[in-house]
Amino acid sequence: MITKKIKITERRGGVKRVLVIHGPNLNLLGQREPDIYGKVTMDDINSGLKKMAKAKKVALEIVQSNHEGEIVELIGKSGGKFGAILINPAAYTHTSVAIRDAISSVKVPAVEVHLSNIYAREEFRHTSLISPVAKGQICGFGKMSYILGLEAAIGLIGKK
Repeated sequence: MITKKIKITERRGGVKRVLVIHGPNLNLLGQREPDIYGKVTMDDINSGLKKMAKAKKVALEIVQSNHEGEIVELIGKSGGKFGAILINPAAYTHTSVAIRDAISSVKVPAVEVHLSNIYAREEFRHTSLISPVAKGQICGFGKMSYILGLEAAIGLIGKK
């Protein structure tokens, strides 16, 4: 079951559209491991993304799910609807061949983001199964990782 879904707009014709996917446990931001993730909440992140999207005249669909299969389905249905995907796969970064395969199967460029620097953390977090099929990865800048990621995603749409 999708935990949180926010549709920003339904307009399609000519409007750049980005699918934002927050992976597992990101709904717990603000209370979860504040020494690693800070006090930023998912609502704080979404507010920043919405503000930027409005200024750039970009439509967003923002989703959070703790379920791998739902994330795979969202990605699989993104073709023809979205110009780019901004994804924080969270723990699935290191384990999900299914999400990796979904991203590589659709013709929608993806930007991978992480709040923390996954390469400065536990060794098992140093491997991303997603980054080889993403157009790029931004990590370690907290909430700003998402803003930078959205900027990159918008740029990718312009290059299509």
